[in-house]
Amino acid sequence: MLDPTGQNPTVGGGRRPSPGALGRHESGAMASDPDQDQAEPAGWQAQKSAATRNLIIEAAIKCFVELGYARTTTTAIAEKAGLSRGAMLHHFPSKIDIVRAAVEYLHAKRLKAFRRAVQRSTSDGDRVRANLDAYWRHVRHPLFVAFFELVVAARTDPELADILRPAQEAFEEEWHRTAREVFTEWQTEDSTFDVALDLTRYVLEGMAISFLVHKEDERDRRVLAYLEDKLRELRDRSPAPAPRG
Repeated sequence: MLDPTGQNPTVGGGRRPSPGALGRHESGAMASDPDQDQAEPAGWQAQKSAATRNLIIEAAIKCFVELGYARTTTTAIAEKAGLSRGAMLHHFPSKIDIVRAAVEYLHAKRLKAFRRAVQRSTSDGDRVRANLDAYWRHVRHPLFVAFFELVVAARTDPELADILRPAQEAFEEEWHRTAREVFTEWQTEDSTFDVALDLTRYVLEGMAISFLVHKEDERDRRVLAYLEDKLRELRDRSPAPAPRG
């Protein structure tokens, strides 16, 4: 656009923009920082990608529960996630890549759910029954069903077993540490707490697996009551920590 003298202000010899205008658009707004302009879309894109990955992982877990591991295909996962197969493969090139991410996701969710369930239990002096009920609810959650489905499939799938075995070892170590933190009434220095924890886990996880093919009845309630009594015995006979000197 020409100025009143008829000269183009952008060409040499014409009127130059004032120093204060150098950092502004014609509208008077400050010019945007190119680095910031690039960072914002990049950050948004990363969030979108992470959300899509979680959507795929959660869809895979649902497929493990509803279809079983063997019948879970990349096509089935994509359909459950509401994505095209090509869009899904952009994030996870193969089924085993999805499985690897799903195992990590499952373990993190199970630990979080376990901690939340126990912390919601009553805070009075005797929490044995409340904590037992909390773990019982935990192992009857669909996340545990998905985990068990992978465990069974790993028996005859070496590639899956190679993923699951180290992940499960890491999970059990973290699970034990978490249990030590939340069961504050079991402050012992011998193996009593470990025995109580393993007894609870093996009995309740075994019962949860059996519930996949039968409904709860009076026998199950008797086992839970017996387990509660044994846990009380272990707690009451465990020695207190030695006083620090």
